[in-house]
Amino acid sequence: MIISSSCVRTFCPRLPSSSKKHALWTAALVTFTIRRRRLSTACSVSATKSKEKEKVIVVSGPTGAGKSRLALELAKRLNGEIISADSVQVYRGLDVGSAKPSPGDRQEVPHHLVDILDPSEDYSVGKFYEDARQATRSILDSGRVPIVTGGTGLYLRWLIYGKPDVPKASPDIASEVYSELADLQKNEDWEAAVQLVVKAGDPKAQFLAANDWYRLRRSLEIIKSSGSPPSAFQVPYDSFRKQCDSSVVDRHDINPSTDVVEEVKSKELDYDFICFFLSSKRVDLYRSIDCRCEDMLSGSDGILSEARWLLDSGLLPNSNSATRAIGYRQAMEYLLMCRQQGGSSPREFFNFLSEFQKASRNFAKRQLTWFRNESIYHWLDASKPLETVLNFIYDAYHDKSENLVVPESLRMKKELSSRREESELKGYRTQNRHFVRREDCSDILDWIRRTQGLNSES
Repeated sequence: MIISSSCVRTFCPRLPSSSKKHALWTAALVTFTIRRRRLSTACSVSATKSKEKEKVIVVSGPTGAGKSRLALELAKRLNGEIISADSVQVYRGLDVGSAKPSPGDRQEVPHHLVDILDPSEDYSVGKFYEDARQATRSILDSGRVPIVTGGTGLYLRWLIYGKPDVPKASPDIASEVYSELADLQKNEDWEAAVQLVVKAGDPKAQFLAANDWYRLRRSLEIIKSSGSPPSAFQVPYDSFRKQCDSSVVDRHDINPSTDVVEEVKSKELDYDFICFFLSSKRVDLYRSIDCRCEDMLSGSDGILSEARWLLDSGLLPNSNSATRAIGYRQAMEYLLMCRQQGGSSPREFFNFLSEFQKASRNFAKRQLTWFRNESIYHWLDASKPLETVLNFIYDAYHDKSENLVVPESLRMKKELSSRREESELKGYRTQNRHFVRREDCSDILDWIRRTQGLNSES
């Protein structure tokens, strides 16, 4: 008798009427049960394979860790395309300060969400979610591998876990909110605007970054659309964390293990996200960041030139998403000072450089703190040979075991690993390579006098 044509073939045995009937029947039943379980398991595995989630690689890390280069080389190996998860690379003209991939790199490997907006436009995590999900679907449909890379933690969190189910404002409500805040924004009265939104029902508005008018407007839109502040809506990431934590408690473990994360991930997420966080020892990272800041100031077309362009476009530092970006904000403030006094002294330039480097290091520190709490990421040591790291990620992508373990030789510790490292970090001092003496910045100061002085056309 055939029970299932696709998976299980079984039969009813003819049993003798002797005294051994019961024993034979029991043996036959046990054999049948074992065979059925094996065949049912095989069918279950086959069904699971047919429903395997599509894979998406995520490569993140602090600023200056080398994640862009790693993602580029990985895309070449895996026939992939890159989706930028960088809140600054979306802007046209902000190339140097965002370490944007070169035209040659972008021609060799397709990049998404790069150069899609003018600096005067705002960009939000919600818009990134929509754009990145659409790009992911498009890449997969073309038979290629999506490789998401960037260091904007909230962008990546929403992309992986989903966005809160927050209502979208109707055109009438959006217009009403714009009218309420327009004069306050025009007069740069940020504090009064914040108090307006706090009184409307969102006490957390007072913790927004200064002059983040987009988020302030969005908060008021949500209140008017739903009667509740943004914080009232469930965040998918929080649900994921709770499930991981409850699974850990059930297993009497202390920290979420790889098995627990993979188990919850397989149930909850839309794609099979394979996530890596590339970093190096903190002192080495800080040294790399300081040198990178110097490199961004070298030449006539560096970050100062891009900051000049932003100012000439009518934008002010810290006035929107683009001008709040680290590097651009400091450069714009420095150039405004130069315009007001007709030039700059070497001391003022070195003060600006120091502030730029410090802000960049602090940003990297915040990134490390953010991703340290993201259990889905596998931490990799950026100091290891690129080829070794590439081989590991390549093999991980093709691995079917769903139990990825980073070898000790490649693993980057999330915390400071020794007292010596702590001591080195406390005693860290910037050691510039290019700008050491007063005369080293003479070319830049000449450029400032020509382009930002009181008698310049700008």
